[in-house]
Amino acid sequence: MKLDHLGIAVKSLEISVPLFEKIFGIKAGEMEYVAEQKVNVRKIKLENFDIELLEATAPESPIGKFVEKKGEGIHHCSFEVPDVASKLDELKSNGIQLIDQKPRVGAEGMLIAFLHPKSTNGILMELAQHSK
Repeated sequence: MKLDHLGIAVKSLEISVPLFEKIFGIKAGEMEYVAEQKVNVRKIKLENFDIELLEATAPESPIGKFVEKKGEGIHHCSFEVPDVASKLDELKSNGIQLIDQKPRVGAEGMLIAFLHPKSTNGILMELAQHSK
């Protein structure tokens, strides 16, 4: 497993993207809308992992609720795995509480699934499988 990206919840991509571009000296990718999660996404691709900036498109979306409750900041850590479905089965059999019982489609067409923070010391962890 390796770190794939850090998901950072922001109030506004328009304000946050230029800041992160200045920090890392690199342009963010194009905006992608992920309808299922009601979120706009822009990624900054670094050498060893990406920064995924997430802007809610509706207050009731997971990112909208997160920003309302906790403010802007790190939302989740995503780890790349070769097969999300089999990793979910393995973790479930080892007593890890899952949010997603099966993979779903996320940004860039990746298969993703989230682990419950109650089982991961308060950290929202995502498993990500890149499309082939």
